[in-house]
Amino acid sequence: MERKFDVVVIGAGVAGEVCAGRLGERGVSVAVVEDRLVGGECSYFACMPSKALLRPVELLNEAHRVPGLRVGKLDAVAVLARRDEVIANLDDTGQLPWLEERGVELVRGRGRLDGERRVRVGDDVLVARRAVVVATGSTPLVPPIPGLAEARPWTNVEATTAKAGPPRLAVLGGGVVGVEMTQAWSALGSQVTLVHRGERLIEREEPFASEQVAAGLRHGGAEIKLGVSATAVSRNGTVRVSLDDGSELEADEVLAAFGRHPTSDDIGLETIGLEPGGFLRADESLRVPGFDWLFSVGDVNGRALLTHMGKYQARLAADAILGHEVAIRSDGPLSPRVIFTDPQVGAVGHTLAAAGEAGVRARAVDVETSGNAGGSFVGRGAVGTSRLVVDEDRRVVVGATITGSEVQEALHAATIAVVGEVSLDDLWHAVPSFPTRSELWLKLLEAYGL
Repeated sequence: MERKFDVVVIGAGVAGEVCAGRLGERGVSVAVVEDRLVGGECSYFACMPSKALLRPVELLNEAHRVPGLRVGKLDAVAVLARRDEVIANLDDTGQLPWLEERGVELVRGRGRLDGERRVRVGDDVLVARRAVVVATGSTPLVPPIPGLAEARPWTNVEATTAKAGPPRLAVLGGGVVGVEMTQAWSALGSQVTLVHRGERLIEREEPFASEQVAAGLRHGGAEIKLGVSATAVSRNGTVRVSLDDGSELEADEVLAAFGRHPTSDDIGLETIGLEPGGFLRADESLRVPGFDWLFSVGDVNGRALLTHMGKYQARLAADAILGHEVAIRSDGPLSPRVIFTDPQVGAVGHTLAAAGEAGVRARAVDVETSGNAGGSFVGRGAVGTSRLVVDEDRRVVVGATITGSEVQEALHAATIAVVGEVSLDDLWHAVPSFPTRSELWLKLLEAYGL
């Protein structure tokens, strides 16, 4: 059976939901196709459950810094129960009214392109009068390390939804998933060993952020092995991980935290002459080049594999479908990002090294994150560094990194400064309230020489 809509969205993860909802609010007839949970990876297997696991850890650490509080231990059972509440016990019923209120029709099933402006879902074909939006996201990458796939490794799915922590957990990979899950499960009682082939963790961020996160994980009881790689994995009751330095690691579970792969293998790209399996690249208006009716948003386009950036792209794509001129202004590795370890890492724009590689005549200015009056009350004595990367020729901030206790909410001011290209001279007149840690901006500008 054929049915017609103005727009068909393939994938009801966060990006697909936002795009469909924005269009529906404006009177466009929209169908969104989903064969798993409405809300996608972020809501159930990534951002939300991981933060539910990590929030008690950072609160416990902060409580230890405040004189006068009696601090107990984490209750792992209660933490996991709260995690289950956050992910609604993997039931997406609560997500559906948001779509219904906007007139969006949810079609359950696997959506595949079936030629121009056509999406097949089982025996049905949805015909799009105006546009098709691909928002199929990404899946965990499990590299071809001998025996790894056969060892049934954890990915972010199992790491964020496990009903109990394993006595011993081996984490392969030192990116965001690797460090956050090392933090969480160490605090919940597992003996965690993190193995990373690089010389430092979270390598895309500033070196001081890598050093501080590694120190924090070690302080929490984790073992960190840098500069080594897994060469083979086996499971026979116990998981054994062979490393290229000749040593062997034993664990009860192994987490493969190697990054993401676009979900484009089986979505019918070949029916319109495109190669499946890779990122479905999009231009500045989120259109797939050569197809004025086809849009790609979120992880599947490879621009910035972050939930908030997928939502941003979804809003822009919806506006483009509505006939507005749009162009991405915040994108790629310069996107705002937060790592919820302790210390946390918030960053936007260039690191100092990235600025140099981009040809910017850059200068870095550093201060202690809690080196102000507000730091007497939040993050007291906690490790943390705040850095601005300044374009010396234009006198604007092109990058910022803030590490420390509970710094996630401080990042947006830096994002506004970077995206808005606010001059240092204008920032000097944006007076931070006293006594708050936002005075770190005053300290940074004074350190620059204003």
